[in-house]
Amino acid sequence: MSTTQQFADDLIHAIIRDHRDLERVFSEIERHNHSLAYRKDLVDHVIADLVRHSVAEEQFVYPVARDRIEDGDEIVDHEIAEHTRAERLMKELEPLDASDPRFDDVASQLIDDVRHHFEDEERDLLPALRSRCSEAELRDLGGKVIVAKDSAPTRPHPGMPDRPPANLVLDAGVSIIDKVRDALHDRRV
Repeated sequence: MSTTQQFADDLIHAIIRDHRDLERVFSEIERHNHSLAYRKDLVDHVIADLVRHSVAEEQFVYPVARDRIEDGDEIVDHEIAEHTRAERLMKELEPLDASDPRFDDVASQLIDDVRHHFEDEERDLLPALRSRCSEAELRDLGGKVIVAKDSAPTRPHPGMPDRPPANLVLDAGVSIIDKVRDALHDRRV
C-alpha cells in the first residue's frame, strides 16, 4: 500500500488493518509446518509489529480515548494492562529458540492474549472513538499512528512509560537502540 493510501485511512481502518495483518502471521505461526528458524523469524516479526502497534496506540489513541470517551480512563487502563501482559510475554519469548520446549506455549499464550485484546478494541474502544471523533480527527490520528509505528521501538520494554509526554520522548531513543540491536543480530523485522 502506498504512503498516500495509508494516510488516506482513518484511525479505525489503520488499527483494524494492523489487527488483520497480525492475525495472518498468527495463523502462519500456528500451522507448525515451518522450519524452527522460520518460526523464530515469524515470532520476531510479530513481536516487532506488536511493539510498534502498542507504542502508536499509547502515544496517540489512548490519550484521545481518555479525553473523549465516557469511562475512557477505565477502558484505556484495561487496554494498557493488556499491553503490559503482552509485553511481558514477548520479553519472555524473545530470547527463546524455537526448539525450546517453552517456545510454543509462550507463543500460543501471547497469540491468545493479543486476540482477546483485538476483540476488546474492536468491540469497545474503536466504535466509541468513531462516534466521538470527526472524520478529520480520525484521519489525522490514523496518519499519526502510521508515522509513530515507523519510528517506534521493535522490542518489548515492559518498564517503559505508557503515557505522553514521557513515552513520546523515551520511545524515540529506545527505538534507535532497538534498531541497532536488530541490525547487529541480523533480526529482520
